[in-house]
Amino acid sequence: MNNYKIIIDPGHGGTDNGASGNDIIEKNMTLAISKIMYNELKRLGIPVYITRETDETLSPTQRVNRIKNAFGNDSNVIVVSNHINAGGAEGACGKLTFFEIMLLNTKKL
Repeated sequence: MNNYKIIIDPGHGGTDNGASGNDIIEKNMTLAISKIMYNELKRLGIPVYITRETDETLSPTQRVNRIKNAFGNDSNVIVVSNHINAGGAEGACGKLTFFEIMLLNTKKL
């Protein structure tokens, strides 16, 4: 078994609605999806943290601090930031996934 820890970050929240359309508001959808993920990972016994559990506004600094403080300076942390994008381009469909590796144990050169 691995020692990975998961941080789930529901995108947007509070005064930041994110994208909206067809009666869907991104901040609500990302929170609902994130809570399902959180509960399932917890049920499986995987160490997991969620950056927000309610509809609250987080500044970028607050969001990053919650992520960094969740499990300390551990290199075995995976951060999943949930977003739902809206596009208006003809033929645009599907999902968009971004992967970012954040190294907490590095120094600026």
